[in-house]
Amino acid sequence: MEPAEINAAVKAERHHLCDFLEGIGEAEWTTRSLCSAWTVREVVAHLTIPTRASVGFLALAAIKARGSFHRMVSDTARDRASKYTTAELIQQLRESARSSRRIPGSGPMDPLMDLLVHGQDIARPLKRFHTVHTDLAVPVLTYVAANRLLGAPQRLQGLELIATDARWSSGEGPQVQGRVVDLLLVAAGRSAGLAHVTGPGVESLRGRFGST
Repeated sequence: MEPAEINAAVKAERHHLCDFLEGIGEAEWTTRSLCSAWTVREVVAHLTIPTRASVGFLALAAIKARGSFHRMVSDTARDRASKYTTAELIQQLRESARSSRRIPGSGPMDPLMDLLVHGQDIARPLKRFHTVHTDLAVPVLTYVAANRLLGAPQRLQGLELIATDARWSSGEGPQVQGRVVDLLLVAAGRSAGLAHVTGPGVESLRGRFGST
């Protein structure tokens, strides 16, 4: 995808997720997401940060987190979730759709990856359906599968992933087959995706969760 296409997709997906969020009940915002350290509210708060985070904000957050990247990400989401109402968080995410800013040091595909993966982090524990467009999920899956920060290359090593709803495959070895969205969840380290994939490589893949 070209940068302009990615930016347009990010804008559309932010609105798409906001439309979904406006349809869930207030109590559902306290549900534990697939991103198990966070509730639905905290995931949404995290998604409002990229267009608002300055270098100074990140530097201060890193100091507070004593240099731990994962603690910094977790703490900033929780802090923001505690400060704003449900309606305010949705409004902030809609406002983000007007901006192409992203976290300093991140790549163009990162905001789109966050939206697709975190959208499922939110929807699946709520037993609700949130559409993922395959034409967007394919390039995001390609990006995630090579993303060392997410541990995907180690997690998927020695396996061939094959999409059943798109012309996409990656890797060599025992096969793991499934819809692009489920392969994306697996690649991103969400064990919930394992229930929706099949093939001789699934048991090997299942054994790698919790260690990456």
